[in-house]
Parts: sequence; C-alpha cells; structure tokens
Amino acid sequence: MVQDIYEVKGMTCDHCVKAVSSEVGALDGVTGVEVDLKTGRVTVSSGERLAYDAVAEAVDEAGYDLIARREQ
Repeated sequence: MVQDIYEVKGMTCDHCVKAVSSEVGALDGVTGVEVDLKTGRVTVSSGERLAYDAVAEAVDEAGYDLIARREQ
C-alpha cells in the first residue's frame, strides 16, 4: 500500500472535507482518504502511487487547489 500526502488550498469547513474526500476517494485504486482541515493536508492511501494530475483534477473538481505532493 502507498500513502501520499498532498497539500490542498482553500478548505475551510466540513463540507470542504466531504467534497475532497468524495472526489479523491472516487479515483481508481484509492482505498482511503484522510483530510486534516487545520493543515490542509490530504493523505491518500492506494494500491500504487496515483498520477499527480489525476489527484489534482479530482481536487479541482471538488472546488479546491492542489498545491503539492509532500515527499515522505
């Protein structure tokens, strides 16, 4: 299993958390999504590393901006 941490800009409430979780969680291979509203970090668990562009598109679809994938 792979866990990647992304930084997302613009999330301010529980609705934001649900929207990002739903869109990113719908990507093929995703097994879990955890959103930390305070830090803007989104941890995505998947069978293999997801394409950055796919995650960026899902976050954009939710109405927010993906800033970066953090190196672990």
